[in-house]
Amino acid sequence: MKKWYPLIISMVLLAGCTPGFGSDNKVVQKSNNKKETSVVSSYQISDQYYKNIYPYKTSKSRGLVVSNLNTSYDIEEFETGLMRVAQRNYPPDDYLFQEGQYLTSDTITKWLNRKYTANQLKKKGLKEQDNVGLNPVNDGKGSAKQQNEKNPIYLAQILEQDYLTKDSKGNVKLSGVAIGLALNSVYYYQTEKYGSTYDVNIPQKTLDEKGKQIASEVVRRLRNINALKNVPITVGLYKQQSKDSVIPGNYFAYATVPANSTSADDWKNINEKYYLFPSDDAEKAHRDDEKTFENFKTDIEDFFPNYTGCIGRARYSDGQLADLSIDIPIQFYGQAEVIAFTQYVAGLVVKTFPDYVNLQVSITANNEAKALIVRNSKAKDPTVHIYN
Repeated sequence: MKKWYPLIISMVLLAGCTPGFGSDNKVVQKSNNKKETSVVSSYQISDQYYKNIYPYKTSKSRGLVVSNLNTSYDIEEFETGLMRVAQRNYPPDDYLFQEGQYLTSDTITKWLNRKYTANQLKKKGLKEQDNVGLNPVNDGKGSAKQQNEKNPIYLAQILEQDYLTKDSKGNVKLSGVAIGLALNSVYYYQTEKYGSTYDVNIPQKTLDEKGKQIASEVVRRLRNINALKNVPITVGLYKQQSKDSVIPGNYFAYATVPANSTSADDWKNINEKYYLFPSDDAEKAHRDDEKTFENFKTDIEDFFPNYTGCIGRARYSDGQLADLSIDIPIQFYGQAEVIAFTQYVAGLVVKTFPDYVNLQVSITANNEAKALIVRNSKAKDPTVHIYN
C-alpha cells in the first residue's frame, strides 16, 4: 500500500509540459509493408522525455543491453544518456520514441565478437560472411596475457533507438536513428577457464580513436538495411566505468550522419561527467558543490540521531551541475519518524540546492524504500512520495 501525503506534496510531475501532438490521437505506421493503427499518448512527464506509440514495441534486441556492461549504473546511463544525445538532433517536441526495431540480438551479438583470422574461421566451420566481429582479431601470437593486452576488447555493447515523426494525415515514419556504442575503459580477461581475472586500462585517446573507427563501420552496415538507407543516423560513443565503480560512465562524443551518407566524420565532443559526493575527485573539480553537499549532510546529522550518512551521484554537463541523485539510508523505529524525516529532508532540499538542478532523494531502511523526493529543474517545490 502506498500513501500520498498532501501536506508536503506539490504535483510537479502532473503539471509537466506536454509539448507536441496535442490530445490522444491515432496514427498509422507501416510495419512489414502492412499499415498498423496505433495511439500516441497526449501525456508527457516533462519536455525532456519523448512521447511513445502504443501498443508499445519492445526492442528487437530486448534484454541484451544488460550483458557486457559492468554496473547497473552503466546499464541505465547507456540508455538514458543516448536519449540526451538524440535530443541534439531529434527534439522531443517533434519526434516520437520507439525502441530499436532493426538490429536484432543475433546481429548485435555477432558484431560484438572479435574479427577472425582465416584459420580461426576454418576451425570454427564459419564462412567469410560470418566474419563480422567489430573487435580486434586475436592472432594467437605470444602468451595469453600478451594476446589480450595487445588486442583488448574495445566494443562492449550496441544500443539502437528509433525516432519517428507524424505528418498532418496521422502517418508516422522513421525519421532518425540513434546508435550507442559502449566502450571499455577497462578490459577484463582470463588466461584460463576459472582462472584469475586480469585487467587492462584503455586510455581515453585510444577509446576515441577506436570508437570512431567502429562507428564508421557500424554506419556502413546500417545503410545496407533498406529501412535505414535514407534516414539520419546519430552515433554516440559511451565510456563505461570499471566493475567496482559506484558512478556511471558517460557519452564523450557523437556524430550525425545525414540521410544517404555513410561518412561518420563530423564528430562533436560531449562534456559530461559523473562525480560521487563526497569524494576527493568531486572536491578537486567542484569544490563549491561538494561543500554544499557536505553542509546538507551536516544539517541532517544535527536533527536526526539515527542518521548514518548519505551519498550523491552528480552529473555535470558543460561544467555545471545538472542532475543530483542522493541515497540516504537510515534506521527508523516508526512511521511517524519516517514522515518527520522525509518532511525535513524535502524542506532542506529546497533550501540547499539551486533550482536549476534535477534532484532525486531516495530514503531507505534495511534496503527497503521508505520515501522518494523529486524536484525537477526550475520547479519551486518537490514531489514527495512516502511508502507505507
